[in-house]
Amino acid sequence: MFSISQDFAPPFKLISPFFILGSLFYLFSSCYIFFIDGSSLTTLDTGVLGFVHLFLLGFVMMVIFGAMAQLVPVVLEVGHFGVELFYAIWPLLLIGTLLMVTGFIALPALLPYGGVVVLISMMIFVMEIFLTISKVKKLNMVMSSVLISNTFLFFGIIVGLVMALAYAGTIDADITSLLRAHVYLVIAGYISVTIMGLSVVLLPMFGLSHGFSMKPLEVALYGMSSSVVLVVLSSFLKFAFLEYAGYALAIVSLFIYFYLVLSIYKTRARKENDIYVISLIFSYSSLVISLLMGIAYFITSYEPILLAIGWLMFVGFFGFLITGHIYKIIPFLVWFERFSPLVGKQKVPMLVDMVPIKSSSAQFVFCAAGVSLVCVAILLQNDMLLKAGASFLVVGAVAFFRSVLYMINFK
Repeated sequence: MFSISQDFAPPFKLISPFFILGSLFYLFSSCYIFFIDGSSLTTLDTGVLGFVHLFLLGFVMMVIFGAMAQLVPVVLEVGHFGVELFYAIWPLLLIGTLLMVTGFIALPALLPYGGVVVLISMMIFVMEIFLTISKVKKLNMVMSSVLISNTFLFFGIIVGLVMALAYAGTIDADITSLLRAHVYLVIAGYISVTIMGLSVVLLPMFGLSHGFSMKPLEVALYGMSSSVVLVVLSSFLKFAFLEYAGYALAIVSLFIYFYLVLSIYKTRARKENDIYVISLIFSYSSLVISLLMGIAYFITSYEPILLAIGWLMFVGFFGFLITGHIYKIIPFLVWFERFSPLVGKQKVPMLVDMVPIKSSSAQFVFCAAGVSLVCVAILLQNDMLLKAGASFLVVGAVAFFRSVLYMINFK
């Protein structure tokens, strides 16, 4: 297990807007599903593209950026190069996300503007992280994963901007090929590699795990990175063999990563199944099901399966992995800043006391039901079932937003 230090942690007021906005976007994206026609879904449907960017940029990336602002200096044991830059990142990401979603659903001319604002936000983040990493003399596997993932993000947002310009008619480009490169660079290259690297920090820390091998992480990271390179090359060289080799390598890498997670889980000393643990169980179950469905898609080429895979990966795997960790990260950060100076002077709350049991349980139950129903609705192309799933998700998202505010304002 990695040793971490809070000596280089930024102030919580810097990070809290990322979590608050992220939870709000989780709610907005759940409401957005009501405006999607579930009877004729395709991967290039503007409603689907709007949801994907609302969820991934507004929720996933917003929360990851906030978490990375805290975790990168703690893990690297160096101070941020320019921590004040994070005060500019979340407003720009907020504005860019809203412009892009509006562009997809109503005004395509806004897409380039939203893309540029998102590009500026992410470039500030990437450059700040690169400059922070440059202060480290020797990189370990976790630090290397941060470097690799942010390199993929750098190229992913450039490709995304070119796509936005092409979609708005400003330039002429093959959107289908660019889409594959963009999705793979951001989803597999940045989000997946980031999750892999930080898993060996967060999972052992919150589960008190020891004695697991780091070799699966190394294999999974190199496998996923190679997969991203192969798929991106296939997008420009038009070699189908490279594309399918990349997909197969990604599936194998994720299965190896899942084996690493199981190893960490089996060696944990903390055995209670709280909201954090059951959220991770649902998250990684969604990952395994989506990987098995990926094999089915290779065999059948049935497009709704591809959409269901994306849904389970985004809202099932990424979504529950993030919400589960928020129930650990926010109480830890609030406790450290607000209550740690009082230790030995007066009675202070435990971390478990800072998590609202009823609203966190409601969030899990309703969101898990919503994710499951929407997945079935996508496979069956059933609009009524899609709306039913969205109803569950909205209730769960409201409970999650309440939980986030409760934890941040805990006194």
